[in-house]
Amino acid sequence: MSDEYVLELEHIRKEYPGVVALKDVTLQLKKGEILALIGENGAGKSTLIKCCSGAVVPTSGKIRVNGKEYDRMTPQLAAENGIAIIYQEFNNVAELSAAENLFLGRPIRKGITVDFKAMEREAQKAFDQLRIKINPKALMKDLTVGFQQMVEIAKAIQQDAKVLIMDEPSAPLTSNEVESMFRVVELLRSQGVSIIYISHRLEEIFRLSDRIEVIRDGEYIDTLITKEATVDELIHLMVGREMTQQYPAREPCIQNDKVVLECKGVYGNGDEDINLQIHAGEVLGLGGLVGAGRTELAEVLFGAKPKEAGQILLNGKEINPKSPREAIDLGIALVPEDRKRHGALLGSSIKHNIGMPIYERISTSGVINRKVEKDTAEQYRKDIQIKTPTLDQKVKNLSGGNQQKVILAKWLAANCQLIIFDEPTRGIDVGAKYEIYKLINDLVASGKSVLMISSEIEELMGMSDRILVLAEHRITGELQKTDFNADVFMTYASAIVDGQEN
Repeated sequence: MSDEYVLELEHIRKEYPGVVALKDVTLQLKKGEILALIGENGAGKSTLIKCCSGAVVPTSGKIRVNGKEYDRMTPQLAAENGIAIIYQEFNNVAELSAAENLFLGRPIRKGITVDFKAMEREAQKAFDQLRIKINPKALMKDLTVGFQQMVEIAKAIQQDAKVLIMDEPSAPLTSNEVESMFRVVELLRSQGVSIIYISHRLEEIFRLSDRIEVIRDGEYIDTLITKEATVDELIHLMVGREMTQQYPAREPCIQNDKVVLECKGVYGNGDEDINLQIHAGEVLGLGGLVGAGRTELAEVLFGAKPKEAGQILLNGKEINPKSPREAIDLGIALVPEDRKRHGALLGSSIKHNIGMPIYERISTSGVINRKVEKDTAEQYRKDIQIKTPTLDQKVKNLSGGNQQKVILAKWLAANCQLIIFDEPTRGIDVGAKYEIYKLINDLVASGKSVLMISSEIEELMGMSDRILVLAEHRITGELQKTDFNADVFMTYASAIVDGQEN
């Protein structure tokens, strides 16, 4: 192998019982470059980077760092070789300061006591190197998510990381925080740090990376020079099939006279004077800027937060769900934005997650009919193509797209009439997004109604029959499909409640 590579993975294979996660993957990272690693959910990206950190031991293959060969990495070896990973879930302690988190597990000591002043000085040096303004004494719990991420990056650099692997770094960040993260990533590249950058957002890949490696179904597919690649080419390599359009075709909803859900002057959870109607067989988009009140409305409709005033009508009858359980019994479901925390029991099986909402229905004298539970889960596994070797697989071991399918399957099993999707494709690759979109189309084609909340204007316009826009917790505008326009949308999203624009 060439001396120009600081990290090389050669013919990596990883087998689990009944599953081959990686079949034959090779990766080469040059000094001072950003190599994007892309692929659909479940392609093997996470397993591959864990082989670099020592969290996963390859079944076969070689790992070379600066020309030195290893059969496997360990966390200690990875650290000694300057390899660090920034995971989606940060490894920090909320009650400790930024400086203390920077030196977590390896405090600077003066004799037998911890030298907090020295740690704060060294933390300040690390933050200065990244050109970020963080008070080393600030508690992690008081920092924004973006600054928490910067502390993780500073920790890696302070430990003299030469190879930095970033797993979906923009996923939890606001747009302003993303821009700050981009600046830091580009600064690190200029300082000679080599970066493997994993993201589902292709616009980020084209902005930041020098080369792009594509893997699919655990196999190496191709490596491209970024400036010579196209979006269509990448999508084809990722999904292994032609995708002629980003959003699956659907006959637009002919305004059905049947109003499934109506809000009349609803107040609650910070939202004010919400008036809306959702018709049978309709996808109603709900958009707005961060903090506009979109999720807050979903929580009120789902009974997770109390309604303070106004009326909510379901099929013409006033309802007032005081808990999610009541909302589910009424036929309202919520696929939440944070599927890992609120959407599924990650430590439980697929079968158990799908069966949860119907256990009362399929039980006799408190005993669950296990055959019905299994048959129901198997039906939805086939219907919505959940990729898994067994229904006993824990949900936490599935890709993001398949976790989303499990959450949807449980609401299909519960036969809910209105399904609220809060950021349904966040953190999901382009191929899995298409499948989720098809499932949404299938739902409304069968007569169900969908309220779809999204931060992506293009997604709202690609999927919705109508769009309502929120600003400052009030509805400021409505767009019909024939009038969809991003500029008009942003005018409504930026509106001040008294009618004046920003």
